[in-house]
Amino acid sequence: MAAKDKKLSESIAEEVCREYALMSAARSNFESHWTEIAERVIPAHSKLFQQGGFTGTKGEKRNEYIYDSTAAIALNRFSSILDSLLTPRNQTWHRILPSDRELQKDRQVRLWFEEVNRILFKFRYSAKANFASQNQQNYKSLGAYGTGCMFVDDMAGEPGIRYRNCHLGEIYFSENHQGIVDKVLRYFPLSARQAVQKWGDVLPQTIRDTANRAPEKEYFFFHCVKPRTDRDPERRDYKGMAYASYYVAEEGKTLLSEGGYSTMPFPISRYEQMPGEIYGRSPAMDVLPAIKTLNEQKKTVLKQGHRTVDPVLLAHDDGIVDSFSMRPGAINAGGVSADGRALVQPLAVGNIAIGKELMDDERAVINDAFLVTLFQILVETPQMTATEVMERTREKGILLAPTIGRQQTEYLGPMIERELDILARQGMLPPMPDMLIEAQGDYRVEYDSPLSRAQRAEEASGLMRSVETALQVVNVTQNPEPLDFYDWDTIIPEISEIQGVPARWMRDPQVVAQMRQGRAEQAARQETIQAAPAGAAMIKAAAAAQKG
Repeated sequence: MAAKDKKLSESIAEEVCREYALMSAARSNFESHWTEIAERVIPAHSKLFQQGGFTGTKGEKRNEYIYDSTAAIALNRFSSILDSLLTPRNQTWHRILPSDRELQKDRQVRLWFEEVNRILFKFRYSAKANFASQNQQNYKSLGAYGTGCMFVDDMAGEPGIRYRNCHLGEIYFSENHQGIVDKVLRYFPLSARQAVQKWGDVLPQTIRDTANRAPEKEYFFFHCVKPRTDRDPERRDYKGMAYASYYVAEEGKTLLSEGGYSTMPFPISRYEQMPGEIYGRSPAMDVLPAIKTLNEQKKTVLKQGHRTVDPVLLAHDDGIVDSFSMRPGAINAGGVSADGRALVQPLAVGNIAIGKELMDDERAVINDAFLVTLFQILVETPQMTATEVMERTREKGILLAPTIGRQQTEYLGPMIERELDILARQGMLPPMPDMLIEAQGDYRVEYDSPLSRAQRAEEASGLMRSVETALQVVNVTQNPEPLDFYDWDTIIPEISEIQGVPARWMRDPQVVAQMRQGRAEQAARQETIQAAPAGAAMIKAAAAAQKG
């Protein structure tokens, strides 16, 4: 390596290490908060926000703070709720469409986007991609800590996409001037053997020696992705990409490799964000007092329940208790007086029923924060009509729209952009139609998740209510003109789009025009045929009149 290049590499490595130190110190308050939540909601994570937490004792018990599992169960349900609302794996929960709505009228363009969407879902949910499980972990991180991170990258050695949820304990990030996350630093451990497999001879000599002597000893490394300041758009290699990528060994502060990305490979999602903060806040943070209170209440109720089942005995100090037996079927002489009055009595305990009521109050608060309460109504009242179910669903959509909207904008949107970038580079996408090439392939994402569809269905419902009113007027007045206000050639395609009808199921507008023209010509011929006898009779009558 040339002296100039070596100096540049050392400078990059030192800068990455310095950025980690600054970013780590800046979030110390958050880490103590996250640790407190983890101890009571996800105990397996309780040490992952501490230095060396990822290399500590594996498999140790960490649930000493948990007496009641309501919050842990509610978090699992929260992640399932978000998954079913945002990314249901048994549905096509988004579509890719042209940004220019005029292009949407072209059948070839619609079919191209539909095929791209199909290919994207095929690779996303392939067995090797691992999206479903990692996405679930991301939603759990949102519920517990308010922040989640997914790493989206090429599949190693073959076409495809690979997903990995990165635990918040190893992810540090910052925003640009527009509040968009543009710098991500991952601090993660690898064994010496794994490091040699990945980087080989560029590793510091210490790690390479350890790989021979103690191959499973772990070292920490950095992966830093940030905007490239020396970008040359004319270059086709990583120097021309929007984001620079650096792998650095903490041992010896050594730059191991440099690369780049055209799109951000770390989609970051936040549940809600407070002014002046870059990390999110979570439902668990909102109800942490309730979680703590519930655990203390559970401890108290357990003690009282133990005392009730195995009571403390009160007796007069005359030596009776010394020989008192608690064995089933035992006879204790002297336990009552000659007139039958008990000389040994249990100690009165508190009202356990009140304790259970207090615990139920805290459980309701926790379940409400994790969205569980919103979804219990359908289970608790199964006798609801279909209309009532639809109305309940619409109400949930109104309540959840702000939360879900943020995830679509901040997490799913950048993730889809990254996925399309990977598949395009791998040559997995079909050739663009000429019209789309002229538009530079500009696209938009339209979400078709159950919640999004319920929100958009209001447009179709409003139309149907309006049409029903118009039909009533037509029936009363026997005048069909009120229906002339509706442009059915626009309404039907857009309603089909709202309802998620695939483009390949719809006829091309040109075919529809040909069908209409054919019907019109057929109707004209039929009219001519039907009018022929009358015309012949008129001609015959005219001829007879001329003869007369």
